[in-house]
Amino acid sequence: MRRFEFVEGSSSKFWEPELKGNTFIVTFGRIGTAGQRREKAFADEAGARKEYEKKVAEKLREGYLEVTEGGAAEAAPASAPPPAPKKAELPRRVPAATPTPESLKAAAEALAALRARLGWRSWEVTSRARRAKRALRALGGVDPAAHSELAGTFTALMERVVAPKKDGRLPLRHALALLGELDVAAFTRAAEVWLAAPDAVPAATTVARQASALGQPELALRMGMLLAERPGLAGAPSEEGWSKRWTRLRPHVEEQLSSSGGSLATWAQSVDASKDAHLASRLARLEA
Repeated sequence: MRRFEFVEGSSSKFWEPELKGNTFIVTFGRIGTAGQRREKAFADEAGARKEYEKKVAEKLREGYLEVTEGGAAEAAPASAPPPAPKKAELPRRVPAATPTPESLKAAAEALAALRARLGWRSWEVTSRARRAKRALRALGGVDPAAHSELAGTFTALMERVVAPKKDGRLPLRHALALLGELDVAAFTRAAEVWLAAPDAVPAATTVARQASALGQPELALRMGMLLAERPGLAGAPSEEGWSKRWTRLRPHVEEQLSSSGGSLATWAQSVDASKDAHLASRLARLEA
């Protein structure tokens, strides 16, 4: 009869499997005792042998060593690690669409109109930003750098997020709303611009830095959009709508952070929001 033992810490136990016809028998317990005996009958001998081999493999994986009399101890056989669980995919941010010359022209004009209004009254900037957002949405998530009609104006708008106030800034929430309608590569480039700005804009710098901290630009963009939103403003999502969006995104963020040994609480505490009361309030809502 084969014998397996597990001795570690306070554990000192044995396990002995046996086949008798169509019956699988095990004796187990603490080393030095007679142990307990269990029997399980199968329809045929093949079924009993399959169970025998399955249980032996399980015990070896658990750390038991075979100490069968007359044979050397056997460690668990090397085996391929179990496949990693498949990560849940994030839903699309933008409905699929094929840009046309007309839709590209409309988007370019909307971006130019927004750029021309920067420094004007806030409601006018907001109105133009919403029009630009709708125009970009019709393009189906393109990278503006790939379209000459959009590239220059869009880059200039992202630079205005961190421009001197006297030159008219594009509010971060509007910039992220525009980026939310485009390929994530546009966000990656914008984050680099914000980090390199000589006059830091705390909220923009924070969003750019958390892209690196999360290690996934797509998640960083979505988190940035949530943190920059201001529920209660005219046209902005309600607090309830914000909470629903965060509830859907949270498992993806937590999975990403845990894969690198972090946690949502640690990440949120690392975000410097000391100079932005709104950002601080959004961070507090993440764990509410």
